[in-house]
Amino acid sequence: MNNYSQFILESGYVLAVEDSLVQAKRLEYFFKEHNIKYQLYTNAEDAFSAALIEKPELIISDVVMPGMGGYEFCRQIKSTEYLSSVPIILLTSLQDPHDIIKGLQAGADNFITKPYDEKYLFSRIQYLLINRDIRFAANAEMVIELVFRGNKYQINSEKRQILDLLLSVYEAAIQRNDELTAIKAQLEKANENLKQANQDLEAFSRTVSHDLKSPLNGIIGFSDLLLADNAYNINEDSKQFLEIIKDSAWSMSNLIQDLLQFSQSGLVEIEQEPVDLTQIAMQVMQKILQRDLSRKVKVEIAQNLHAKADPKMIQVVLDNLLGNAFKYSGLKADAEITFGKKDYYGQDLFYVHDNGAGFDMNLAHKLFLPFQRLHAANEFKGTGVGLSTVQRIIEKHGGQIWAESEVGKGATFFFTLGL
Repeated sequence: MNNYSQFILESGYVLAVEDSLVQAKRLEYFFKEHNIKYQLYTNAEDAFSAALIEKPELIISDVVMPGMGGYEFCRQIKSTEYLSSVPIILLTSLQDPHDIIKGLQAGADNFITKPYDEKYLFSRIQYLLINRDIRFAANAEMVIELVFRGNKYQINSEKRQILDLLLSVYEAAIQRNDELTAIKAQLEKANENLKQANQDLEAFSRTVSHDLKSPLNGIIGFSDLLLADNAYNINEDSKQFLEIIKDSAWSMSNLIQDLLQFSQSGLVEIEQEPVDLTQIAMQVMQKILQRDLSRKVKVEIAQNLHAKADPKMIQVVLDNLLGNAFKYSGLKADAEITFGKKDYYGQDLFYVHDNGAGFDMNLAHKLFLPFQRLHAANEFKGTGVGLSTVQRIIEKHGGQIWAESEVGKGATFFFTLGL
C-alpha cells in the first residue's frame, strides 16, 4: 500500500491545512506512516501561497479555521487556473446540512467527517489521485440550480465531482448511522440493566425497612418496658445503660429511615399537581413541635403559599427543612422559625429561616453531600442524609436549593420548584 502511494506521488506532494496542533500532528504521523510527501500549514493564507509556488497533487483542508476558512480556501484554489485541477478533501464535522451545499459551491471533491478513520482517509486519497485523469478526460461542466430550506443555490461543478462529493457524504452518513445504531443498542442494554438495578434496589429497600427496623423496634420497646417497670429493681447504672441502648436504637432507626428516603428519592417518579404549601408546612410543623413540648418556638408560616409539586415529596422536603430549623435553634431561648416566599427573577422563591446555630459558609459546599455534617454529633443529633434527599427532590422538580448562613445567627434555606 505504501509503495502504491509513493508511485502515485512520485513527483508531487499533498498539501494539508489544519489549525489544530493535535489534528496537525495526527496528519503528520499519517503522512509519514504512508510515505506520502507533504507540506503542512496551520492557516489557509500560507497554504495558498505555497500552492502557487509549487502545485500540489492533492489538498486536505479543515473547514473551520481562523482567517480564511476552508470553503473560501477551496473556492480560491478552484478559481485559480493553475490550481483548479487539484482535488480537494474537506475535513468537517458535517453538523449542518448547509455544509454540503457550501462544499459543492466551493468546488470540493470529498468530505471526510471528524473524527476520521485513517484507512478511510488513505482510500479517499488513492481514489481521487487514481481517478483524476478520468475525471478531467470527461470534463462535462454543468450548472445546477436548487432550492434548499427556502434559499436558492447554484452549483457549478463537474458531474463526476458532484457524484464524488455526494458519495463521500453518503458514506459518512452510513458510517454515522452505524455508530448511532451501535450506541442505541448499548443504551438499550444499559437501560435494561438500570431497570433491573432499580428493581433490586427497591426490593432491598423493602427488606431493609422490614428486617432491620423490626428488631430495632423490639430493642426500643423492651428498653422502655424495663425502664418504666420498677418491679425489675434496676439500679441507676443499668438504667443509664438502657437509655444509651435505646438512644442508639433510635439513631439507627432514624438512619435507616433517612437512607430509605434518600434511595427512593432518586427512583420515585414526580407527579406534580397544585399543592397548598402553607397547609402542608403547618401540618409538618405541628408534628415537629410535639417532639419537645417543653420548647417555646415562635413559628411564622406565610399564608397562600401555593406551588405545583408532588405532595408526598414536598412533604419530605418541608419535614427536613423545618425539622432542621427546629433542631438547630434548640439552644436559643427565643427560637424563631419562618417559612415564606419572595420573588426571584419572576419566579417564586421559597425559604425556611431560623435564628439558630448557623454554619460556616466556607463549608457550604459540603452541605448537600450524603453523610456530611457541619456540626458535631454531641451538639446536634442527625444522620447527614436529610439535605441530600431534599436536594434530589428539588432537582427532580426542576428547581434549585441553596443556603445562606452565619455562625451563631441562624440559616436560611432557599428553594425553587421549577416553572
